Amino acid sequence: MNDYPILYSFRRCPYAIRARMALAYASVPVELREVLLKDKPRPMLEASPKGTVPVLILNDGSVIDESIDVMHWALNQNDPEHWVTEKSSHDRDALVTENDGSFKTCLDRYKYADRHPEHPAHHYREEACRFLQELESRLADSPWLSGKEKGFADIAVFPFIRQFAGVDRAWFDQSPYPHLRHWLNDLLGHPLFQAVMAKHTPWKPGQARVVFPGSQ
Repeated sequence: MNDYPILYSFRRCPYAIRARMALAYASVPVELREVLLKDKPRPMLEASPKGTVPVLILNDGSVIDESIDVMHWALNQNDPEHWVTEKSSHDRDALVTENDGSFKTCLDRYKYADRHPEHPAHHYREEACRFLQELESRLADSPWLSGKEKGFADIAVFPFIRQFAGVDRAWFDQSPYPHLRHWLNDLLGHPLFQAVMAKHTPWKPGQARVVFPGSQ
């Protein structure tokens, strides 16, 4: 039996980023296995045949292969700043559902507009801006999506806004979303994000393990 849960991850994947951020925040050590999405390791596919990251294999052999579920699992182990509260659960879940649903669809079409020639890239960007405006309105009233303190929704949504901003940073930097830009920049500079973005070589069987967060 492995003494740490095993996490298959890909550094730039927004789903994997939010899972790693939750694990790091909760100070839950895992054996990190960085993968190449074009060459997924067999043990990962055996654990989760759908072939997406993150994949968390617990010590008892059970598998968690949805990023939101990994976040919940990590925070169930330790939630020192109370990111998850019953009071905010309905609002939080609705926001994350919109992020992972309609916004993610628009984001993918915007980022890979050449694969969706039915419309130009700016059409998909304009559709995505409906969600950006919702976030902007929230952030005009409080510094975080969760209120006065950052919480679950901020970490769940942040990697996707980071990806959106990176498609055309010049456009994003002059877009009518100043509160959203400030929020994004705060999280980009946060030590928690910096810690989870360390680069690792792709995992291969037999190599020295990487314990995340930190080293053992």
